[in-house]
Amino acid sequence: MSERVDEDAVVLCAASAYEEKFYLNEDFGNLPESIKQELQIMCVLYTADVGGILTLQFDQQGNLLMHVTAREDDFLFDEIGSVLKIKQLQSDKRELMESLELYYRAVMLGEEISEYLEGES
Repeated sequence: MSERVDEDAVVLCAASAYEEKFYLNEDFGNLPESIKQELQIMCVLYTADVGGILTLQFDQQGNLLMHVTAREDDFLFDEIGSVLKIKQLQSDKRELMESLELYYRAVMLGEEISEYLEGES
């Protein structure tokens, strides 16, 4: 399973089952420690469970996307489990993802986010 990664996307973090490593883009180093830890736990558990490489990245509009790739010779990669796990994460971590999107739009893109916040009241 291999997807073309958007070259204009900004990577937030990634985890690899192959290298057993987690990466957090240093541009996001000012995120609260609890958020960084939650991202690390989420990504590492995903790759430990399903395999492959999970990358969280922002597109040009500030949407947070999850991209999964696996080596072609990785016969243990669980493609069906991957899809199900991504859907579960999108549901379970919806609030975190939405908060990260608002953060990205406000801090990294310099957008006025009050219109997004008004809808939550």
